[in-house]
Amino acid sequence: MDRFLFLLRVLWALPNTLLGLVIGGVGICFGGRARVRGRAIEFYDGGIKWFIQRLPHGQFTLALTLGHTILGQTDASLDISRKHEAVHIRQYERWGPFILPAYFLSSVYMWLCGRRFYRDNPFEREAYDADGGEQDA
Repeated sequence: MDRFLFLLRVLWALPNTLLGLVIGGVGICFGGRARVRGRAIEFYDGGIKWFIQRLPHGQFTLALTLGHTILGQTDASLDISRKHEAVHIRQYERWGPFILPAYFLSSVYMWLCGRRFYRDNPFEREAYDADGGEQDA
């Protein structure tokens, strides 16, 4: 039964995982690296680092999660943020294809309420509470 539930969670997160695999695959073509750690495929260095650094606030972003993929700037940034990103993987397993719109709307709501759009986002608060730190600004 556990394997069946795990398979359902993987399939529910699959649309986002596919997006991460495409970005990671392109990043590998430009010097990136990949590995499997736990329930995630981690991509880092090369094109992945270049991609992250060009996102809004990307210079402050150690890693980001898309389904069961984690895109990190470096090997070290993945080590630092692994616990935090593992929470996001569980969120993708719960929310599936709805997480990206829900995350965006939560950020907009926080901003409209005069709060911090990133740090006060409930998805981020859950991840920071679980990892006990503030690795991202």
